[in-house]
Amino acid sequence: MSDSWERARRVLASAGLPPDDLTDCRPLTGGTYNVVEELRLVDGSRYVLKIPPPETVPGMRHEVRLLVAEAEFYRAAGTVDVPAPSVVALGDGHLLMTAVPGDPWDDSVTDAERTVLRSELGALVARLHTVTGPAFGYPSGALGPLAADWRTAFTTMLDAVLDDAARYGAWLPVPVTEVARALRGAYDVLDEVTVPRLVHFDLWRGNILVDRSAGPPRIGGLIDGERMFWGDPVADFVSLALLGDIQGDEPFLRAYREAGGSVGFEENVCRRLALYRAYLYLIMLTEVVPRATGEEWVREVVGPALMEALEDLPPRAAHGGQ
Repeated sequence: MSDSWERARRVLASAGLPPDDLTDCRPLTGGTYNVVEELRLVDGSRYVLKIPPPETVPGMRHEVRLLVAEAEFYRAAGTVDVPAPSVVALGDGHLLMTAVPGDPWDDSVTDAERTVLRSELGALVARLHTVTGPAFGYPSGALGPLAADWRTAFTTMLDAVLDDAARYGAWLPVPVTEVARALRGAYDVLDEVTVPRLVHFDLWRGNILVDRSAGPPRIGGLIDGERMFWGDPVADFVSLALLGDIQGDEPFLRAYREAGGSVGFEENVCRRLALYRAYLYLIMLTEVVPRATGEEWVREVVGPALMEALEDLPPRAAHGGQ
């Protein structure tokens, strides 16, 4: 019996599930950090098991106790009826959760289906953003305790990724010091955020499952909530329009607003959005070093996107810098 099977049996037993009922244990692909496996039991029930890499594997400063954050996201999503896995057990070095129906959103989705799915997604994200947290930042404690204000939390997050970029010698389109200088000039807009809200921050298509089992496609679940934090809901719009512009996603925004989500794209909101774009793109440019994955794509695509985000940070002179 393989090590994976033995590990799966131990986890099932620790969660109060019958280990002898395990009939299948297979790896799930698509992720680049954790080991992810699907477990099937004789009664047909399906679970997903996540195992983080060993502590000796190099990573980024915020990539500590990610499964704690993921469990927090699923529990929070469940309080507002957003389809997501349910936490079965969070243990020392593993997260066991229920499987949700569907497959990652891919190019098989037609234009007509996309409109319906983006509308459904907009309403779901609006519900996520009604969930508030105790304070700001990563619940894992990877970068320290939660902060009382968003500026403190998010600048700590930015400092950590800039430190990672320098420590790993990551390729950036401009020096780290120049990036830091551009970011600091926009920190004032962070003070506008006063309520810590649930932010997934990784809602690109691969983490949105599309379920076709009962006819027309529906969203089966939002997964991989390990990057979640308590902060500004505007930050979710970065991955929701990865390397693009959420303002062009009319079905999503219309449904988001109809479901109670509040968003405008005034100058300071756009500056905040630029800060969050820069943060994600810095992560993408840096993480390829410790993960030893190809850097060519991120240099060609993410590098220019980072520069665009930095260029969107300065206030417009016509508005007096406000």
